[in-house]
Amino acid sequence: MTLTIITACFNASSTIADTLRSIANQSHPNIEHIIIDGASVDDTMSIVQQFQHVSTCISEKDGGIYDAMNKGIKLAKGDVVGILNADDVYANNDIISKVAALFEDESVEAVYGDLVFVDQLQTNKIKRTWIAGTYHYKQLYNGWMPPHPTFFVRRSLYEKFGNFNTSLTSAADYELMLRFLLKHKIKLAYLPEIMVHMRQGGKSTASIKNRLIANKEDHLAWKINGLKPHSFTLILKPLRKIKQFITYG
Repeated sequence: MTLTIITACFNASSTIADTLRSIANQSHPNIEHIIIDGASVDDTMSIVQQFQHVSTCISEKDGGIYDAMNKGIKLAKGDVVGILNADDVYANNDIISKVAALFEDESVEAVYGDLVFVDQLQTNKIKRTWIAGTYHYKQLYNGWMPPHPTFFVRRSLYEKFGNFNTSLTSAADYELMLRFLLKHKIKLAYLPEIMVHMRQGGKSTASIKNRLIANKEDHLAWKINGLKPHSFTLILKPLRKIKQFITYG
C-alpha cells in the first residue's frame, strides 16, 4: 500500500527540514511525498532539494494553503492521502506503518489519531494535548472534530466527494470533514496515540478577529453541506480546546 503525504509550504526554511526528515525516516516502505510550495523567496526550495525521498515538488504562486492542498491531491498516486505541513512532524518513525496497517481493513475509509501542540522554538516542550478519542458521528454536533494533520483518507474519497472548498479561508478542513464524516458517514478508524507534533499557532486562533471569522466560516461549513448544527454546536467547538491544556500522562 502506498501512502501519499502532501506538504504545503511558503517561506518555511526555518521548519521544513524537520518535516522532511520526519517523513524520510518513516519505516513504511511505500511513501509518495509531494511538496507544494507557494513560490517561496527564502531557502525553502534549496532545503527540499537536499532530501532525495521527495517524489514531486512544485513551486509556484497559489491561492492559499487549501488551493495548495488541492494541487497535491490532484497529483497524488497513493492509495491513501495524508497532509503534513511545514510546521509539523510525525511523533515517531512508525506512524505511517501503523496507519497503513489500519487501512488493511478494506472497510476503513479514513484514519485519525491524537496530536500535541509544541512550542515554536522548543519543540520538545508540549503546550497542548489533543486527545481525539473514539468517534461516533453524533459527536460532530457537540463540536468534535479530529486533528486534521492526523487525518488520512483513501484517495478514492476525494475523487468521489470532492477536495477542499477554497472559498473558505480558515475552515475548509472543517467543512471537508463535515462533508465526509457527517454528510456521507464514511467509516473511521482511530489510532489511539500521539501521531503528530504541531508547532503552536494557527490562523483561526491568532486573534479575536480571526476567531470571529473562523466561527462565521464554521457556520457556513454546515450550511454548504445542507446540515444544521445544534444551537450549542459551534459554541462547544472552541470550548473543547480548554481541556487540551490539561497534561495527560
